[in-house]
Amino acid sequence: MIPLSLFIWICLETSAYLAVARYFLHFDWPAASIFALGGLLALRASMVARTWRYARRFASPAPALPVSARARLIIEEYLAFLFTFLLLTPLERLWMPADRLRPEAHPILLVHGYGVSRGCWWSLRRRLEAAGHTVATLSMVPAYTSMGKLVPQLKQRIEEVCQATGAKQLTLVAHSMGGLVCRSYLARHGIEKVAKLITLATPHQGTELARIGLGRNAREMEPDSLWLRDMASEAVKVPALSLRNPYDNYVMPQDNQRLPGAKDVELPAAGHVAMLYKRQIADILLAACRHEGKNR
Repeated sequence: MIPLSLFIWICLETSAYLAVARYFLHFDWPAASIFALGGLLALRASMVARTWRYARRFASPAPALPVSARARLIIEEYLAFLFTFLLLTPLERLWMPADRLRPEAHPILLVHGYGVSRGCWWSLRRRLEAAGHTVATLSMVPAYTSMGKLVPQLKQRIEEVCQATGAKQLTLVAHSMGGLVCRSYLARHGIEKVAKLITLATPHQGTELARIGLGRNAREMEPDSLWLRDMASEAVKVPALSLRNPYDNYVMPQDNQRLPGAKDVELPAAGHVAMLYKRQIADILLAACRHEGKNR
């Protein structure tokens, strides 16, 4: 599973930094611990910086942000990245209890994106539940396989949620790559169990960052890939809402988040990971889900 693999990786990485500090640099334990922490933070800073370099190179036209606003955007994304990949995902069981499914006419199923797990929904799930929604999640594995191989897992979870809640249909809310997996499910299995699709910063037409990503799913998300061309021929036949992040640092050109036939909503400036924790974006998602709820 992704949380366990990430936890093991962090342990191994930390051990390597400590070994270098102790046996090659001859630091004492307090200094070695600081060195290890610095190594963890520096590596992730370089990873986040690379996404922003790509975003700047391939950016779609968007209003220029003041220097202070752009700096805040980058810092928020870095902090969200640290929280997600150093604390939340490795210790997912501490943060994310099992889904609380109850009888509900229109439950919501949250579908995560590339390289993460259900833990990424920690904040948004809490907000949706506080607003009275019944919310389900899933973790799709392995992390770097073809998106088509993830569809059966999504299908199974949809059926489980409908059975547990007694619902005939549910709303799919998907972040990033999760939106493509949802579209693949709809193309294969139809719309009988899905009332609505909401995507957040999904690379519907691919992303340039995928060219340096790992796995078959990264190849499928490259712009003009055969997988995306095949999906483009499949019209989305449920009401769809595409929440587009015009300053995204993972999906670029950012206009590639547009989904033909879906209502396009431009989000406030946010990083690709940080958007999952921002109140403004949560409020937009809640409004979209409340609109669905009015039809109950």
